Amino acid sequence: MGWSGRSTGVLLAATMVVTVAGCTADNSSEEGGAEASCAIEFTYQGRTYRDVANADITVTDKLGTATQPPCDDTGSQDEAAEGTTETAYGVEGIPPEVAIAVGSSPADAIFVVSYSGSTLPPEVQKLIDGS
Repeated sequence: MGWSGRSTGVLLAATMVVTVAGCTADNSSEEGGAEASCAIEFTYQGRTYRDVANADITVTDKLGTATQPPCDDTGSQDEAAEGTTETAYGVEGIPPEVAIAVGSSPADAIFVVSYSGSTLPPEVQKLIDGS
Protein backbone atom coordinates (compact mmCIF):
# COMPACT_ATOMS: atom_id res chain seq x y z
CA MET A 1 0.00 0.00 0.00
CA GLY A 2 1.44 3.38 -0.97
CA TRP A 3 1.79 6.45 1.21
CA SER A 4 -1.44 7.91 -0.16
CA GLY A 5 -3.43 4.81 0.74
CA ARG A 6 -1.97 4.68 4.25
CA SER A 7 -2.52 8.37 4.95
CA THR A 8 -6.07 8.18 3.65
CA GLY A 9 -6.75 5.21 5.91
CA VAL A 10 -5.31 7.12 8.87
CA LEU A 11 -7.38 10.21 8.06
CA LEU A 12 -10.54 8.16 7.64
CA ALA A 13 -9.90 6.27 10.87
CA ALA A 14 -9.25 9.54 12.71
CA THR A 15 -12.47 11.00 11.33
CA MET A 16 -14.41 7.96 12.49
CA VAL A 17 -12.86 8.16 15.98
CA VAL A 18 -13.76 11.85 16.22
CA THR A 19 -17.31 11.07 15.09
CA VAL A 20 -17.73 8.21 17.56
CA ALA A 21 -16.04 10.02 20.43
CA GLY A 22 -17.49 13.39 19.45
CA CYS A 23 -20.52 13.24 21.70
CA THR A 24 -19.04 13.14 25.18
CA ALA A 25 -19.20 15.34 28.25
CA ASP A 26 -16.04 16.93 29.61
CA ASN A 27 -16.28 17.19 33.39
CA SER A 28 -13.04 19.11 33.68
CA SER A 29 -14.38 22.66 33.43
CA GLU A 30 -13.18 25.05 36.11
CA GLU A 31 -16.72 25.63 37.37
CA GLY A 32 -17.24 21.93 38.01
CA GLY A 33 -19.95 21.48 35.36
CA ALA A 34 -19.88 19.37 32.24
CA GLU A 35 -19.09 20.97 28.90
CA ALA A 36 -21.01 19.90 25.80
CA SER A 37 -18.98 18.30 23.03
CA CYS A 38 -20.96 16.91 20.10
CA ALA A 39 -19.87 15.71 16.68
CA ILE A 40 -20.21 18.25 13.88
CA GLU A 41 -23.26 17.25 11.88
CA PHE A 42 -25.69 19.19 9.68
CA THR A 43 -28.85 18.41 7.75
CA TYR A 44 -29.59 19.93 4.36
CA GLN A 45 -32.40 18.95 2.00
CA GLY A 46 -33.18 15.80 3.99
CA ARG A 47 -29.60 14.50 4.07
CA THR A 48 -27.22 14.34 7.03
CA TYR A 49 -23.67 15.61 6.54
CA ARG A 50 -20.66 14.98 8.79
CA ASP A 51 -17.44 16.97 8.85
CA VAL A 52 -14.38 15.70 7.03
CA ALA A 53 -10.98 17.23 7.67
CA ASN A 54 -7.93 17.64 5.45
CA ALA A 55 -9.70 18.30 2.17
CA ASP A 56 -8.65 21.27 0.04
CA ILE A 57 -11.95 22.71 -1.19
CA THR A 58 -13.17 25.74 -3.09
CA VAL A 59 -16.45 27.13 -1.77
CA THR A 60 -18.89 28.28 -4.45
CA ASP A 61 -22.43 29.71 -4.43
CA LYS A 62 -24.80 29.99 -1.50
CA LEU A 63 -27.25 27.06 -1.65
CA GLY A 64 -29.58 27.73 1.28
CA THR A 65 -29.72 26.90 4.97
CA ALA A 66 -28.32 23.88 6.80
CA THR A 67 -29.39 22.93 10.32
CA GLN A 68 -27.15 21.62 13.07
CA PRO A 69 -29.21 19.41 15.39
CA PRO A 70 -29.17 20.33 19.07
CA CYS A 71 -26.40 18.82 21.16
CA ASP A 72 -27.88 16.72 23.95
CA ASP A 73 -24.82 14.91 25.22
CA THR A 74 -25.75 15.45 28.86
CA GLY A 75 -29.29 14.03 28.71
CA SER A 76 -30.69 17.27 30.09
CA GLN A 77 -34.32 18.11 29.44
CA ASP A 78 -33.36 21.80 29.42
CA GLU A 79 -31.47 21.57 26.13
CA ALA A 80 -32.89 23.58 23.23
CA ALA A 81 -35.25 21.48 21.14
CA GLU A 82 -34.29 23.34 17.98
CA GLY A 83 -31.00 23.22 16.16
CA THR A 84 -28.95 26.14 14.92
CA THR A 85 -28.81 27.20 11.30
CA GLU A 86 -25.89 28.14 9.09
CA THR A 87 -25.53 29.01 5.43
CA ALA A 88 -24.91 26.07 3.09
CA TYR A 89 -22.51 26.63 0.18
CA GLY A 90 -21.60 24.54 -2.82
CA VAL A 91 -18.19 22.93 -3.20
CA GLU A 92 -16.47 23.16 -6.56
CA GLY A 93 -16.52 19.86 -8.45
CA ILE A 94 -18.84 18.04 -6.02
CA PRO A 95 -22.65 17.85 -6.23
CA PRO A 96 -24.51 19.10 -3.12
CA GLU A 97 -26.02 15.63 -2.70
CA VAL A 98 -22.50 14.45 -1.83
CA ALA A 99 -20.92 17.39 0.02
CA ILE A 100 -21.43 21.02 0.99
CA ALA A 101 -19.61 23.68 2.97
CA VAL A 102 -21.37 25.21 5.98
CA GLY A 103 -20.63 28.41 7.86
CA SER A 104 -21.40 32.06 8.43
CA SER A 105 -19.33 33.02 5.36
CA PRO A 106 -17.50 31.18 2.56
CA ALA A 107 -14.17 31.90 4.31
CA ASP A 108 -15.38 30.33 7.58
CA ALA A 109 -17.24 27.38 6.04
CA ILE A 110 -16.35 23.81 7.01
CA PHE A 111 -16.51 20.84 4.65
CA VAL A 112 -19.25 18.32 5.41
CA VAL A 113 -20.03 15.12 3.51
CA SER A 114 -23.17 12.99 3.22
CA TYR A 115 -22.08 9.36 3.55
CA SER A 116 -22.65 6.34 5.70
CA GLY A 117 -20.27 3.61 6.73
CA SER A 118 -16.54 4.02 6.48
CA THR A 119 -16.05 4.68 2.77
CA LEU A 120 -15.98 8.26 1.56
CA PRO A 121 -17.54 9.08 -1.81
CA PRO A 122 -14.94 8.97 -4.64
CA GLU A 123 -15.25 12.71 -5.31
CA VAL A 124 -14.33 13.47 -1.69
CA GLN A 125 -11.53 10.90 -1.62
CA LYS A 126 -9.94 12.63 -4.63
CA LEU A 127 -9.88 15.92 -2.72
CA ILE A 128 -8.25 14.31 0.29
CA ASP A 129 -5.72 12.51 -1.89
CA GLY A 130 -4.92 15.77 -3.68
CA SER A 131 -5.79 14.41 -7.11
